Amino acid sequence: MAIYSIRDLERLTGIKAHTIRIWEQRYRLIVPHRTDTNIRYYTDEELRLLFNVALLNRHGYKISKLAGMPHEKVAALVSEISENNNSQNAQIDALTLSMIDMDEVSFDRIFSAYVWENGFERTMLDLVYPFLDKLNILWLTNSVSPAHEKFIANLIRRKLMAAIDKEPVGNYEDTQTFVLYTPEGETQELTLLFMQYLLRTRRQKVVYLGANTSLSDLRDVSHNLKPAYIFTILQEPLPRQSIQSYVDNASKSINGSELLLTGAQLFINHVKLPENAKVLNGLPDTLHFLDSLAMHAEK
Repeated sequence: MAIYSIRDLERLTGIKAHTIRIWEQRYRLIVPHRTDTNIRYYTDEELRLLFNVALLNRHGYKISKLAGMPHEKVAALVSEISENNNSQNAQIDALTLSMIDMDEVSFDRIFSAYVWENGFERTMLDLVYPFLDKLNILWLTNSVSPAHEKFIANLIRRKLMAAIDKEPVGNYEDTQTFVLYTPEGETQELTLLFMQYLLRTRRQKVVYLGANTSLSDLRDVSHNLKPAYIFTILQEPLPRQSIQSYVDNASKSINGSELLLTGAQLFINHVKLPENAKVLNGLPDTLHFLDSLAMHAEK
């Protein structure tokens, strides 16, 4: 059983700790548990109830009325509203709950419904990435466990791979070849997979090397394929070397290709770029770059 502090509840639900205390004291909405040393804590049951109450409150239900309802009635009202509610915040809250509960059925229902309404690319951009931004904050504040993060990351990874496999593979005329990889020690593979999906849908040729690719392997691939672009992510500090050193060595290993870089480390470390390197500042800049390639190809 997971346990949460009131600050954890605040970070997970977005409800201020002060408000939670008022709801406790005035309406007895939730009752905190206490340790042997009288420290208050909460469980998944209280967390789930707060998520549900917050959603219903945003839809006009008064806290005083919700506090008197059986939990089953609250959950039933939420289910009814969720089926007809496509707002981003509500869906992100629902994804967060599916992660906390490790509920794959709920995750799949939310994800699939959003894809049906908006398409896969918009689902990733408008739903999944905002959710991952929230997850990153929860991770940094120890509000969720590594097990929760692994559970949800693997579900998203499977969705990405299934979407990639639906896109045709072919040697399209007048397209560029992209090599995608992450360095040894970098774990941000979800963004790399999404980049593969974006390139496939734009009919670009993609060679996917994946995670933990060494510079020697990168050098071999570059020599054999001579790709136009090589894309990688530098989100986390690299073991045993500086980011500047890695970028310099990578740029020398790619046989005349253009090195496309993204990730927080490029801004934290103020990297001086080699002539054959370009920084893509997050997904908006990446999408702009890909669309500019498509426009250039059409001319």
